[in-house]
Amino acid sequence: MTETAPEWNRFHCRSEFRTDGRPMSNAAEFRPSRRRPVPRAPKRLHLQPSAAMTHRPLFLASLIAFTLQGAWAEPDAIVAAWPARTATRDAALEARVEAALKTLTLRQKIGQITQPEIRTITPDEVREFAIGTVLNGGGGWPGEDRGATPAQWRALSENFQAAALQATPGVPLLWGTDAVHGHNNVRGATLFPHHIALGATRNADLVRDIGRATARAVRASGLHWTFAPTLAVVQDLRWGRTYESFSADPALVRKLGQAEVEGLQEGMREGRGVLATAKHYVADGGTRRGIDQGVSHATPTELAQVHGAGYLGALDAGVLTVMASFSSWTDTAGYTEHGKMHGNTRLLTEVLKQRLAFDGLIVSDWDGIGQLPGCSVDDCPAAINAGIDIVMVPYHWKPFIANTLKAVQDGRIPISRIDDAVRRILRVKFSVGMQSAVPATIEALQAPALARRAVRESLVLLKHRPGLLPLKGTARVLVVGAAADSLPHQVGGWSLTWQGRDTTNADFPQGTTLLAALRQRLGAAQVVHDPDGSHSDPARFDAVVAVLAETPYAEGEGDIRVTDNLRHSKRYPEDLALLQRVAGRGAPVITLLYSGRPLYVNDLANRSDAFIAAWQPGSEGAGLADVLVAPADGGAWPGFTGRLPFPWPAGPCQFSSREARPWWPLGGGLSGRETRVNTARLPEQAEPQPLCPL
Repeated sequence: MTETAPEWNRFHCRSEFRTDGRPMSNAAEFRPSRRRPVPRAPKRLHLQPSAAMTHRPLFLASLIAFTLQGAWAEPDAIVAAWPARTATRDAALEARVEAALKTLTLRQKIGQITQPEIRTITPDEVREFAIGTVLNGGGGWPGEDRGATPAQWRALSENFQAAALQATPGVPLLWGTDAVHGHNNVRGATLFPHHIALGATRNADLVRDIGRATARAVRASGLHWTFAPTLAVVQDLRWGRTYESFSADPALVRKLGQAEVEGLQEGMREGRGVLATAKHYVADGGTRRGIDQGVSHATPTELAQVHGAGYLGALDAGVLTVMASFSSWTDTAGYTEHGKMHGNTRLLTEVLKQRLAFDGLIVSDWDGIGQLPGCSVDDCPAAINAGIDIVMVPYHWKPFIANTLKAVQDGRIPISRIDDAVRRILRVKFSVGMQSAVPATIEALQAPALARRAVRESLVLLKHRPGLLPLKGTARVLVVGAAADSLPHQVGGWSLTWQGRDTTNADFPQGTTLLAALRQRLGAAQVVHDPDGSHSDPARFDAVVAVLAETPYAEGEGDIRVTDNLRHSKRYPEDLALLQRVAGRGAPVITLLYSGRPLYVNDLANRSDAFIAAWQPGSEGAGLADVLVAPADGGAWPGFTGRLPFPWPAGPCQFSSREARPWWPLGGGLSGRETRVNTARLPEQAEPQPLCPL
């Protein structure tokens, strides 16, 4: 199949550094490169003149075959790397789709493919422009009120829906949201551990249940669609979205991703489930140096078998929407730069829609079309022609509609492509029951017991002294570290706001910090909190519980720059100072690390008698206390069942998730019941000079 996108889509690339040598870190900094691959000269055909004249038809046929072979070899290799699938269609659904499509004008069709953000559009404008879908971004709430109730969310949704049905009778509106660890944009919702923690559980049934609970919460607020799950197979721990990935193991990503889609979409037609989104297609987790929105270098086989594994599981689960990645792909087998995914016809159309028989819709990411050469955030025929069906244009949706209408009228976007996009959108819309079967209550947002269980199963014990854990119910405990009483640190990014930084404990009234959970478990008088550890004598306590943490972050804001490394104490020296104050002073130190990725912590582990990877556990701190403290009723202690979803680095420069000699391998971890463990001091590597190898 020929490629319909302009040739620059295939060869577009960008430099990963500015002219001053610093790495690019966000979409606003990306610029197309002027570099182009040098074409190789074709081999000359040495034929005798007489032979050429005598066998002229044969010569021309051979020349054509030679040319076609060179032109078609590359797409065949890329497409053939993926397994062929066959679509199964519902005749009644297809008839309904075709009937609805015939009722729409061109302007209404373009309204269907346009997705504004709720803060930039009113119900009246939905009606005027026949808008087919809206979204709320991280930190986008009805009336810009972060305390908006489920009833207020639903009221706005119903107003949008009524306006849409007036504009296009029989064709409803979809509202999408980033519900990536619970319904994390709504105050009062239970926040589950992030994906990296769920990867540590390796429990597909648990992940499926979390999908169901998340869907119930989303439906309670009147929404129909979540942009989850992330199916990245992360290759470099410096990436700021590592915590959104289940694992570096493609098989585990496929298993858990499939389970989450199944849970989210269960009961979708009955108003209980929601549309899931497989994202970010494809290889968002494979970018060089972990640069968000960067360039993934992989062969077609690696692209399909490693980075594509989660999408195959999602398709098996019946996923109906896929989000394109901000990233680019360079084929290391063919030495070809294929440019941004938003303009990649080969992967969006020829692989996903044709080879994999995906009948659903592809949505762009936030202003993602603006990163294509020759495009802007409000004008990009190339992305639509490449296979994008819904264009996320949060702010500039009015000029986008005008520009897209003109592009169709001028012939730069075929009407057949618009019809195909709208056909897919209608197919998805008619697969969802628009009336919610879930009450608009705070209670419907919450599943604390399930989240508590997820926390228990996700904790990974990396070091311990036999007999130290669990703590007795009579223990007197000194808790150090400000993060021990900080829900923002405990829940991480994508929690009420995008970055998760401009929040306080009051923003999570449903949550329980680890400090509060320990006081509930042991008694308030038995637990003392000294945030910096400078005002208490550890010798007066049975144990010290130290909580260290990364500051919350999301997307490129969390990238570890080339000038930095994985050493936690380099970026957070106060955490090392904290342990130095309490270690070796008469009480064993139990350290928990809240982080969005494995980090180099040898210096911290050496000052701890037990070291626990707690990830970003979410709103239910009681799940942490369940494993730290023996059951009050004398029941069985759960122990540590979590196993590492990524290798844990033994050095500050061990960025790769394929590291050959980590401290702990993928799948590693202790139970806490071992009677003999290696407690030898870990080597503390000096700071690399001047930088880690690139």
